[in-house]
Amino acid sequence: MPDFDLIVIGAGPGGYVAAERAGAAGLKVALIEREEHLGGVCLNWGCVPTKTLLASSKTYYTATHGEAYGVTAEGVKFHLDKAMARKKQVQDGLRTGIKGLMKKFKVEVIRGSATLTAKDTVQVGDRTITAKNILIATGSRPAKPPIPGIDLKHVVDSTGILDVSVLPKQLAIVGGGVIGLEFACFFAQVGVQVHVIEFLAEIAPSIDAEVAKTLRGELETKGVKFHLGHKVLKIEADAVVAQGTAPGAAEARIPADLVLVCTGRVPNSEGLGLEKLGIEVRRGAIAIDEQCRTNVPGIYAIGDVNAKSMLAHTASRQGEVAVNTILGQTDRMRYRAIPGVIYTSPEVAAVGLTEAQAAADGIPVEVVKWPFAANGRFLAEYSGKGFLKAVLHKQTHALLGVHAVGGPVSEMSFGWAAMIEAEFTVKEIKELVFPHPTVNEALRDAVFTMH
Repeated sequence: MPDFDLIVIGAGPGGYVAAERAGAAGLKVALIEREEHLGGVCLNWGCVPTKTLLASSKTYYTATHGEAYGVTAEGVKFHLDKAMARKKQVQDGLRTGIKGLMKKFKVEVIRGSATLTAKDTVQVGDRTITAKNILIATGSRPAKPPIPGIDLKHVVDSTGILDVSVLPKQLAIVGGGVIGLEFACFFAQVGVQVHVIEFLAEIAPSIDAEVAKTLRGELETKGVKFHLGHKVLKIEADAVVAQGTAPGAAEARIPADLVLVCTGRVPNSEGLGLEKLGIEVRRGAIAIDEQCRTNVPGIYAIGDVNAKSMLAHTASRQGEVAVNTILGQTDRMRYRAIPGVIYTSPEVAAVGLTEAQAAADGIPVEVVKWPFAANGRFLAEYSGKGFLKAVLHKQTHALLGVHAVGGPVSEMSFGWAAMIEAEFTVKEIKELVFPHPTVNEALRDAVFTMH
């Protein structure tokens, strides 16, 4: 008889949520984690620490830029050590909470690195354990591109930069994606000169192009300098050397005493014994179906290791789908309405199809837009530019996507996701009562402009 009903490998937001749900349902669960703390990248080196630091920098920036609100302050200082201490305090509280959940639902936490030796067997150090089902949730790590000089001491990735003890004077960020932009915002808001070097012609290529352009403009007002269409040639002791991708472009030497390289993430699929069991892996990512099952019965893979949608909330939902499937419940993973957020100031949030994606898929759409400059709550509490854009099916008038920049859009995105999942039409959105004044009203105002 197996030792457990379910073995979960990896205690990130996918793994520990899956373990919690399975334990709550009465399954005997083991959760394996090789790192010191539970919570994975999200809690220890990603979502939580970066958002905590962003909150500190936003508070400082607001305190030093309050004139428009009738507030001036003198002697305002940013203390990196205290911001880092608060970050740790937040993390420790959440770590304690996860430990408590595992204890509550009788999940056995096992420390060490796991290897699958059979489809029902896992080796952890000197211990061999068996289970009816195995769930792989090993996450991802920062990609390391082959750039000369990347191993210099002043070059860090998104993990290493969370441990800096002194603010740099000049920070160069290689990569203009979500991670790079959030760190650019943090450092710029506390007075560091930030350079973002992006190979493509625009930042954040996965989001709506107009939203990306607006975000870039707002970050430029905070002092961020963007070097778009530039390829990094090498990193030197005090600079990053890049060259424009346009024909005949000259080299640029961008000063930096700290360099952050964030050019994507790589699934942690190595060293697990996948090849021995014949588990299908595509470009480093474990292949799964709608129930997060691999091609080997009884083995599941969730979160970044399957690279379907490398977001913490996707991992958590995939964990729930996998556990529900194990329990014999009908469930499947859907990706059409997963919110994506960039936690800069201003925020960006996006759910569903962009206009460009709809065109590529041959879907006829009508796009409506509402400027936050026409929204009472936004004008009262926020500054800068911002807008909301809704993508609707031209024939059925169903909501297909919402994309916005400015204000508290991250907190609004779950509502857009619910509407897209439920296939809300313009008529149904118009019939909803939105509280006034709120920035949320922008969606309702936008659909009223439809012809």
